[in-house]
Amino acid sequence: MNQTASYASRPALSPGRLHGTGPSPTRSEFQRDRDRIIHSTAFRRLQHKTQVFLHHEGRHFRNRLTHTLEVSQIARSIARALGLDEDLAEAVALSHDLGHTPFGHAGERALDRAMAPHGGFDHNVQALRVVTLLENRYAEHDGLNLTWETLEGILKHNGPLLHPDGRPRGRYAEHGLPAGLDAIPVPADLRLATHASLEAQVAAIADDIAYNAHDIDDALRADLVSLRDFLDVPMAGPIVAEVLGRYPDIAVKRQTHEVQRRMITRAVEDVIATSRANIAAAGVASAEAVRLAGRTLVMFSPQAAVAEQALKRFLFERVYRHEAVMVPVRESEAVVERLFARYMDDADMPGRWGEAGRAVSGPARARIVADFIAGMTDPYALDEYQRLFDARPEFR
Repeated sequence: MNQTASYASRPALSPGRLHGTGPSPTRSEFQRDRDRIIHSTAFRRLQHKTQVFLHHEGRHFRNRLTHTLEVSQIARSIARALGLDEDLAEAVALSHDLGHTPFGHAGERALDRAMAPHGGFDHNVQALRVVTLLENRYAEHDGLNLTWETLEGILKHNGPLLHPDGRPRGRYAEHGLPAGLDAIPVPADLRLATHASLEAQVAAIADDIAYNAHDIDDALRADLVSLRDFLDVPMAGPIVAEVLGRYPDIAVKRQTHEVQRRMITRAVEDVIATSRANIAAAGVASAEAVRLAGRTLVMFSPQAAVAEQALKRFLFERVYRHEAVMVPVRESEAVVERLFARYMDDADMPGRWGEAGRAVSGPARARIVADFIAGMTDPYALDEYQRLFDARPEFR
């Protein structure tokens, strides 16, 4: 095991789990969290959930599982370089998308609209619901019984939810905190006004690095753009020029992979150098000091951050809003909205979901319906749609 820095999270200092467990002779508490996540049903379902391109279109597009594994690998690399607890960084990375719906962000938007009268839908809160309430594998408790640090990282890896004075911040500033937080059982207060651990911050930026690189690859596989389209795009452009200049005659897929791996390497190196400087400047000497630092410490350099935002804008305009993507997006949003309405109206849900739904009404039933839909894979959602409406959407 690598030597960890003083500001790393330490399993021995954890507030622990909601349900006590005996010590393990072979694994730290954060290793146990990682293993519980990998063996969960929700983790396996990620294999059949859309990232950007619907999984059934083929061409080896990423799905939520392959994306999650890429994020995990990048998070471990950064955590190791910074002297952090690699297992906690990996646990947060592996669990960060467990609350996502079928059909990617389109499904999330649709479910959030459907749940608007009942408090809305938030995928980070849903991930907490999955790991604390909805997984039902263990004999003695619901959920995965994860440590406080992993739960904190799932909820707060993108930053605090509250300002120190209690005002909602960031994405929650306009509409307030997402519904359902008070109902989630946790071993200790998640402290919504403080930053999360450096390990959680690493998982968050690893997510950005991974999807920037693989969305370029998937967009090229989908023939939505060409490599040369990126020549004038910050972050990607200089690397594309290097690769095309050095390897002008190799296959495009090889050129693309060379661009992708160089982008990841340079982004990782930028984050490591910048974060080391930030940590030193902040003078943090413990994980608690990190939480009270008042700012995110793991980040891109200012120059790289500007370039990364420009790359995201390019991908949004040329890929995510391309009509070839938007046709299935609109169709999949309609699937989720119609499923929700039908379950809320009169349709029974299968298994334990139907039993739970029949016992309640109103907002309580809506939350059960949202839990059920959010846990669906893309194919299962389509099967349910076929069962309820005797039709199968065409995503083309």
